[in-house]
Amino acid sequence: MGEVLSREALAAVCKQVKQAGKKVVFTNGCFDILHRGHVDYLTRAKALGDVLVVGVNADESVRRLKGPDRPVVEQDDRAAVLAALAAVDYVSLFEEETPFELIRAIVPDVLVKGADWSVDAIVGKDVVEAAGGTVQALEFLPNRSTSKIIQKITRTATPH
Repeated sequence: MGEVLSREALAAVCKQVKQAGKKVVFTNGCFDILHRGHVDYLTRAKALGDVLVVGVNADESVRRLKGPDRPVVEQDDRAAVLAALAAVDYVSLFEEETPFELIRAIVPDVLVKGADWSVDAIVGKDVVEAAGGTVQALEFLPNRSTSKIIQKITRTATPH
């Protein structure tokens, strides 16, 4: 089972992991309502290295990005559920709208985002590549998203 760590604790752990010759992979997101698409994506991200670190947008950050009704699931619960996944080694919450400061603190060997981002637009690309790392965009499983789940729940909950 993975651990939820502060930015400072995570930076120290990542430094040790890299000194041991292991490769740190980083990805991030809101992970509001966890679904199969998330699990598939995180499993494939983990396969790119030895240790998978997931940055999770804190509640206020999610509200700024997704609107006042999000997140559905609170940050501590989202972090705990992610940390319980087999593929995930470490989780860290971040308050900012982007994970740039978290990426700068840990300097992962591999930076991964979903293919809805072009590699050139991925936040932290410059930090990772300057340190000799790589940046990749992974395809998502089709037709799986938190927004679609919320739309389906909203449709079924509304009387016809």
